[in-house]
Amino acid sequence: MQRPTMLRHRRPITAARLLLIAAASLVAVLLPAAARADIGLVFGTYASDKPFAMVEQLRPTLDLLERAMSERLSEPVTIKLRVARDYETGVAELVSGRVDFARLGAASYVTAKDEAPELAVLAAERYGKSIVFNGIICVKAESTISNIAELAGKSFAFGDEQSTLGRYIAQLTLANAGITATSLKDFKYLERHDRVAAAVASGQFDAGALEETMFAKMVASGAGLRAIAAFPTVTKPWVARVGLPARIGEAISNGLLGIRDPAALAALRFDGFAAAEDGDYEVTRASIKENWRFFSNPAF
Repeated sequence: MQRPTMLRHRRPITAARLLLIAAASLVAVLLPAAARADIGLVFGTYASDKPFAMVEQLRPTLDLLERAMSERLSEPVTIKLRVARDYETGVAELVSGRVDFARLGAASYVTAKDEAPELAVLAAERYGKSIVFNGIICVKAESTISNIAELAGKSFAFGDEQSTLGRYIAQLTLANAGITATSLKDFKYLERHDRVAAAVASGQFDAGALEETMFAKMVASGAGLRAIAAFPTVTKPWVARVGLPARIGEAISNGLLGIRDPAALAALRFDGFAAAEDGDYEVTRASIKENWRFFSNPAF
């Protein structure tokens, strides 16, 4: 006699079980994307202007750079902006690797490069078609001073003690015209270009040195200033820390060189970025080495 076929009892699929199956499938699909972490970078600079003004100046460019890098690397990129309180701290944060890349003045770059020779220039800010722009020696608009030679016996405001044009190039320019520390009645380092402009405009100092973009900004805002001399200097380089992965550095360089947005560049107060290398800053090295001339007796 044939035994009846035994049918296995199947466990009913409940709504809860269906939910678990769907969740497991979703995790399997999304796991590769979730496991891929975003690229988080820290960008450093120092306060050559008021800290909030530095953020307003740089954040639009960094936002564009984030988008360009994300597209190039096919991964989300975020860039945090860190403003150091002074030039020395800004250099130290790059040399130590606490920031991934930084915007430095030429003299600060030279100092950092001496401390960490493997630092690499990613790009330099462009003024017109060049990476050279001017520093300005200015006086109060109503001043009778018309040239550098007439600064003998007057007071002078410099920027930071580590500033390229706010100190080194400005002091070399004065020395070349026969004005040295002993020729001046008094001089002082005011740390920031905006402070130099305000001090000269208010009559606290007879003259001062600052970058031409800051000079133009202050004059446009109503500061009573007049230029009596201009001197060339190299623009600020954007520099990668030692050990930054090559593909990240290349993406930063390409992203900067591709920035064309008028609003972002207007905030930056430059016209874009250009390729640059360490050799472009030899003139800055020379001005630092020649700085002793400002502190010697006048040549004539």
